Amino acid sequence: MRIAFFGSSLVSSYWNGACTYYRGLLRCLHERGHELEFYEPIAYERQQHRDIAEPPYARVIAYGAESESEVLATVERVRGRADVVVKTSGVGVHDRLLEAAVLDLGAPLSVFWDVDAPATLAALEADERHPLRSRVPDFDLVLTYGGGSPVVERYRALGAAECVPVYNALDPTTHHPVAPRPQLRADMALLANRLPDREARIEEFFFAAVRELPARSFVLGGSGWESRVCEPNVRRLGHVPPCRHNAVNSSALCVLNVSRESMASNGFSPATRVFEAAGAGACIISDAWEGIECFLEPGEEVLVAEHGAAVAAALDALEPARARRIGEAARRRVLAEHTYTQRAAQVDSILSGVPA
Repeated sequence: MRIAFFGSSLVSSYWNGACTYYRGLLRCLHERGHELEFYEPIAYERQQHRDIAEPPYARVIAYGAESESEVLATVERVRGRADVVVKTSGVGVHDRLLEAAVLDLGAPLSVFWDVDAPATLAALEADERHPLRSRVPDFDLVLTYGGGSPVVERYRALGAAECVPVYNALDPTTHHPVAPRPQLRADMALLANRLPDREARIEEFFFAAVRELPARSFVLGGSGWESRVCEPNVRRLGHVPPCRHNAVNSSALCVLNVSRESMASNGFSPATRVFEAAGAGACIISDAWEGIECFLEPGEEVLVAEHGAAVAAALDALEPARARRIGEAARRRVLAEHTYTQRAAQVDSILSGVPA
């Protein structure tokens, strides 16, 4: 199939947590014989912070997005050329215009691919006049980054013809164990951009543990933390491109996962970082959310904490030998059940089975 994606960015992870999801899926869809184009706006300095060249598995078209006419002209380039047209959530520029324009193309198959379904649904359910709410039934298919049956039921209640979760996963060609880096050694590492619906949870799960364990060392990677005054046992790394994630994940005794508020409340929404860390063989301590056992077994493949004090207790009791056992078990699990090769096969099956 010829598939056109309208998304945030494939070539830049700058303020763009979904990029590794896009990269893993599109690479594996290409391996299955699909022809892929990815349309991304020139916005948020992402083009100035590219961390990969144009990949061999997809043609990338960066388009001007300062005016509606530029956006519409770009969408028009797809007319009559694609079997499947995908509009993802969170492009960040002219989202409502893009959704309407994509549907207007009349492609054989139109897909809304939601990479932040709990937050999107909260917005749609709170506002009956939200432009996307009335267009959900017009898409042939809704795919989501995760969310399980709660998200599926909510999208169907809004009139979605079909809704299927396609979860985050591991791309073992890019995320895998590497030798620890002395400059990145720490007792706990956290990679997370500073976002409004995550910050309070990071204060609770990360910084509370930092304060409770002043003798322990921590590293914090991600954009937006420059203005926060950090405790002396925290080293800030700033933006960490995906090519450096392996080094961070492989150098700490354990890696913390903190979900965004909407995803934690909904459940069944493992972050990309979970699979990346597991792929590197890291011992993960995750905040608690419903459905985590569908992806990793608590106590054996992941440590689960209900609050910051529990994070501190888990870290304080963690011996290196146990951390290695948990990390190795997590890596075996994700390689067996949660790779983008498997997710691409799922998407292939879904697209083939949806009537055009």
